Amino acid sequence: MIILLNKPFDVLCQFTDEQGRATLADYVKQKGVYAAGRLDRDSEGLVVLTDDGKLQNRITDPKNKMWKTYWAQVEGEISDKAINSLSKGVELKDGMTRPAKVKKINEPADLWPRNPPIRERKHIPTSWIELSICEGRNRQVRRMTAATGFPTLRLIRIAVGDWKLEKLKPGENICLRN
Repeated sequence: MIILLNKPFDVLCQFTDEQGRATLADYVKQKGVYAAGRLDRDSEGLVVLTDDGKLQNRITDPKNKMWKTYWAQVEGEISDKAINSLSKGVELKDGMTRPAKVKKINEPADLWPRNPPIRERKHIPTSWIELSICEGRNRQVRRMTAATGFPTLRLIRIAVGDWKLEKLKPGENICLRN
């Protein structure tokens, strides 16, 4: 079974939480499925869940180099130099990242409002990029954009391999296969 979920902001990418915070269990009622990869509490978007251990491993194992694509709203008007750096790979504390596929985009159409909204600074613009990576280090996209001088304010995963978020609204899920 494969379930695609649009994980809302402020939801933990696990099924239980001793502190009573929102989890995947608040949105996915099917039993026996697990998230194939994590998405931070402060990130939104596509989470692939499955009951197939081999598929879960294929999605999460960095050796398989499955691409994950994100929309990132960054602080400032992102420069060509930063985009070039991201596309070549950037040096992080845990080593050099693999090259990313990255391009500047307009704010995505039909984007749902985030609750709570991102912090906005009156005199500092924001811009959007689409970024694809084939590794999955902890908070990698956020660390990459920060390393280039453009901290991520909002992060939405829109694709994992061939699976796409498409028209799923926050909290909605769809079962693709039984």
